[in-house]
Amino acid sequence: MKAKEEWIEVATDALTKAYVPYSHFPVGACLVTKQGKVYQGLNIENASYGLANCAERTAFFKAVSEGERGFSHLVVAGNTPEPISPCGACRQVMAEFCPPDMPVTLVGKNGVTKEMTVGELLPYSFTDKDFD
Repeated sequence: MKAKEEWIEVATDALTKAYVPYSHFPVGACLVTKQGKVYQGLNIENASYGLANCAERTAFFKAVSEGERGFSHLVVAGNTPEPISPCGACRQVMAEFCPPDMPVTLVGKNGVTKEMTVGELLPYSFTDKDFD
């Protein structure tokens, strides 16, 4: 199996593990480091909606908490008819930790995909380069 197919499987598998008792809208993610290590993420809801965490950020926070800083690919999966679109907060986290040209694979129901880059997902982003 090719690497990207495996990453899509990891992200899709996370859909079954997501904690979504309120929205019933599972999202899964697979974040790949430059060394090929894989971090699975899933969305985790809370009765106080503002305390929920998205799948993408879960994957990033797991990886960063273990000392990872270099990433090469992100896959985000959902049960949406079209490839799922990350929220703005997740896009900003991507911009913090990833180069603008890093590939992102978005996956919808029935395996439909869309390939983008971090820069395409968040053009003209606010980054550390904005500080003097």
